[in-house]
Amino acid sequence: MALFCQTSSWLLHTSLKECQMLCPILHLRQLPTVFGCLICTTSPQFAEPLDPKIICKGTPKLKSREKEDDISQNRAGRYNFSPRPFNLFAAGASKRRSETQDSLADITKPTSSKKMILRPPEKPLSVEEWGKMKEEFGTIRKFEELMLEQMIAHRSPLDVAKSLLVALADRQGDISYAILVKYLTLCVAQNNVEEIYDIHDIMKARYKVLETSASSLLIRGLSGSQRWKEGLSLLEKMKKVITPSKGNYGDCIKGALINQDLDLACELFYEMIANDLMPYLDTIQAFFDVGKSVKDDHWKAKLVQILSFLRDNQVYPGEALMQSIRQWFISGQCPSCNQYLEDINLSPEEYNILKEKIIKDVIQGTDAFRKTTPQELEGFQSFVNKQPPFDVVIDGLNVARISSKYNPSQTIWQKSTCRWPRMLKHNSKLIRWSHVKFRFKTQLLDVVLHLANHNLRLLVLGRKHMLNRTRSWDRKTMDAVQKKADIFFTENVSEDDPFLLYATLHSGSHCRFVTRDLLRDHKACLPDNLTRRLFFKWQRGHQMVLSNYVPGKRITFEPVLKYDTIVQTTGSTWHIPYDDCLLERSSYEVPTKWLCLQLK
Repeated sequence: MALFCQTSSWLLHTSLKECQMLCPILHLRQLPTVFGCLICTTSPQFAEPLDPKIICKGTPKLKSREKEDDISQNRAGRYNFSPRPFNLFAAGASKRRSETQDSLADITKPTSSKKMILRPPEKPLSVEEWGKMKEEFGTIRKFEELMLEQMIAHRSPLDVAKSLLVALADRQGDISYAILVKYLTLCVAQNNVEEIYDIHDIMKARYKVLETSASSLLIRGLSGSQRWKEGLSLLEKMKKVITPSKGNYGDCIKGALINQDLDLACELFYEMIANDLMPYLDTIQAFFDVGKSVKDDHWKAKLVQILSFLRDNQVYPGEALMQSIRQWFISGQCPSCNQYLEDINLSPEEYNILKEKIIKDVIQGTDAFRKTTPQELEGFQSFVNKQPPFDVVIDGLNVARISSKYNPSQTIWQKSTCRWPRMLKHNSKLIRWSHVKFRFKTQLLDVVLHLANHNLRLLVLGRKHMLNRTRSWDRKTMDAVQKKADIFFTENVSEDDPFLLYATLHSGSHCRFVTRDLLRDHKACLPDNLTRRLFFKWQRGHQMVLSNYVPGKRITFEPVLKYDTIVQTTGSTWHIPYDDCLLERSSYEVPTKWLCLQLK
């Protein structure tokens, strides 16, 4: 008999320094057969990366005074730099040399031209208004192409681009291939699946052969959609003319992984390697992201082969890939008997049962807590059904109000360009901020940027009052959020939980959601105990809760458990979760201590 307690040490925290002391050479082919058992572990503080500013105190861009100190111009007009020693092969050295050259280029920066000041409008224009704008920039050749390029750079709404195409078709009677490709670029950048479908069908009907850039854009746009296999057809056609790029292969691999065609994904991966193409890190990460939910020895062996590929080719994972590999290693394993606990993920049959019940009884049913109209829900369902699956769905208003110490949209006061003398109450103390410069960032934006850095496809649910220009909701901040995530705004009186549940369940079992709401009201609306248990199990395996938030510095989510907290047996072992007599457990919580019984 053994007792053990669930603690944060179940997570994988490895220290390179300790690994080198304990095992100087660790070959990937020597990895233990049972994943989750690691040779050495350490506390999190040893695994934090060093701040590059501590190693090199130089700033990325030279300020005016630093230019006077670091750059001296001799009589011959040449610039001499004060020496700053650095390792030629150290991470960041190449970027620093490039930034040094950029600082010289800034000295002789050319003046602006009309092309550089061309800016797209914020709203759609009529045919006449586009005509007047074209006349104003009459000296610019290919006005429409340049305007679309600016729309791509500024991530303009598609309605604005469509109005330009209407004006062009009205004037010329047709839209050229080059214009279609640039409009397709904008559609792919904004993941507008319906528009991508339309452009694909138009090009397929009008042109027998597509050049590389158009084919690549269509492959990327289709791979994350329900018509992902049409992207594979484009890849096969491309192979007859040229060798597809690693981006083309990567997009098709992601499409296969999203749709659970694991064998095809592996086939494309090894085909890419055979063509001497080094895959992008986010392509490799997609394998490990899917590997978290696939419990199969054959698939596990494939992932080990990918790790060997990283070693043999001296590939250094980025932080996002490292975190994905780390999560793949994490598992619910009893430290006493080394048996694995039951997976918390629902089986496909259980998942379909829960999805149908949620849609019927919570979203479409008579749930008194949803506070929305059927028309609004239908519009949202249509919106989600047209999008590729999301990886994370975020309750925007809930996340924005995480910390009571700050304004709903304010997370940090930083130096900016405006003076703001006022009395501010912070942490129950009255502080005088006199002639201090401030800048606003939102908690919501911090979370979105954090998740977007892990190459996740995001959906943010908000309410229409968040679009108003108020002190709480800055328009520039919301525009920044929209550049990293899709956003759907509900009516101000609507309950957003049904939208959250539908988008998460519709995206598939890999999708998670971010909110601190316990969703107990909606759980209570489910018709029977079995469905309620399935909902609670699914919720514990998919809900992400922000546990540690330091504005502008640190964002940490509570770990999502990989195992189910119920009485379990393998025949020779029993694992029984039990309550600590010193802790009062609520009905929506689970025990953290386990009893391990082993038959000898």
